[in-house]
Amino acid sequence: MLEKEPIQQKMAYPGYPPSDGYPAFPGYPPTGQESVYPPAGQYTYPSVPGGYPPAGGGTYPAAPPNAGYPGAAAYPAPGGYPAPGGYSGIPQAGGMPPYPGAPTGPGFGVPPSGPGFGGYPQPPAQSYAGGGPAQIPVGYPGGQAPSPMPSLPAAVVQGTQGTIQAASNFDAGRDAEILRKAMKGFGTDEQAIINVVANRSNDQRQKIKAAFKTMYGKDLIKDLKSELSGNVEELILALFMPSTYYDAWSLRHAMKGVGTQERVLTEILCTRTNQEIREIVNCYKSEFGRDIEHDIRADTSGHYERLLISMCQGNRDENQTVDYQKAQEDAQRLYQAGEGKLGTDESCFNMVLASRSFPQLKATVEAYSRIANRDLLSSIDREFSGNVERGLKTILQCALNRPAFFAERLYYAMKGAGTDDSTLIRIIVTRSEIDLVQIKQMFTQMYQKTLATMIASDTSGDYRRLLLAIVGQ
Repeated sequence: MLEKEPIQQKMAYPGYPPSDGYPAFPGYPPTGQESVYPPAGQYTYPSVPGGYPPAGGGTYPAAPPNAGYPGAAAYPAPGGYPAPGGYSGIPQAGGMPPYPGAPTGPGFGVPPSGPGFGGYPQPPAQSYAGGGPAQIPVGYPGGQAPSPMPSLPAAVVQGTQGTIQAASNFDAGRDAEILRKAMKGFGTDEQAIINVVANRSNDQRQKIKAAFKTMYGKDLIKDLKSELSGNVEELILALFMPSTYYDAWSLRHAMKGVGTQERVLTEILCTRTNQEIREIVNCYKSEFGRDIEHDIRADTSGHYERLLISMCQGNRDENQTVDYQKAQEDAQRLYQAGEGKLGTDESCFNMVLASRSFPQLKATVEAYSRIANRDLLSSIDREFSGNVERGLKTILQCALNRPAFFAERLYYAMKGAGTDDSTLIRIIVTRSEIDLVQIKQMFTQMYQKTLATMIASDTSGDYRRLLLAIVGQ
């Protein structure tokens, strides 16, 4: 796998995708550890190295297919966060490209004008739903007390939109029959399979699996695996996995065997909400009989290990009210821990970035740019390196503009020679019911081409058709 990014200059997102291969992942669930989540027999992975994902897949294991992602972090609604000057991926003065949502304008250190923050448009009101009742901001930024609301689907809470919605007049038995006919006899009707899976929510796909087993006494996943191969197989199996299981499985996969796929650990653990993290930790234990903290300690070290352990607690502040005085104090603290001293106090960065809410971190980034005469992402780039740098920057990038974060990941998965198919599959599947509409908008804004155009030129066959059916035009 070739490195996807230019290496001659250090950019805001170093080293995506990873070059550390995809470890062989023998049969899951492990023998003797068949579990109730998902029901026993629902996923049977081949017991040969490289059986899943298919040989030739990209360097990432698949991550969560977000069917009702229980409240990921907030996303700007359409029109939020225009990329300053258009993002071309070319480093600006100072060696870093402008990250959409990062402070720009008259220059760092210039006092902001007006009640907002200087130099770039503010996003609409955002919410980061998580464990317990979702807290909906009343006029963020502003300081009014948030009103508690019962948990809602992430896309509803966040004011974002997926490209896949639950099908109306859904009939699991009818869909199971269509899939059975598509796989019966000589040959496979891939288009019939695509028409079903690309137009049903993850929850509906789980019901199709159950109906298939009830009606035919056969396992749908086993049948699909016997009929499909390559990237389209990986994509369809990803679409049929429940999201929490997919996250837990991806983390286990990333740490099993020789080598560790740190970027998978970062992507999942640094971007999920408290509720999601707790569900993942519990699923990891019930599925694989292992403690995730123990595995992280065995596979990582140093400041990166400590950051991931912090993330595993699922204990980030999720109060939606921004405390601007605390943002100023945190910004000063971070400056004194990094740029303002010889050496770096890594624990200070860990404390602030692991515990503050995403809206609070956004305010801290804006305060920091006025104190330090440079932006916080750039300072982390100077003060840290390797996996801990990527982890800290992932947290900040998602706080600033999550759709832009995923748009950039998709771009580098396809840019240059070869395609990082597993990253492409994972992001398309996991965001398909959350904010893929906004990701598509940011992609066009940042790269002056549509996501569908780039997918069409980088993929082929049924794999291309299914991706485009999910993404839409």
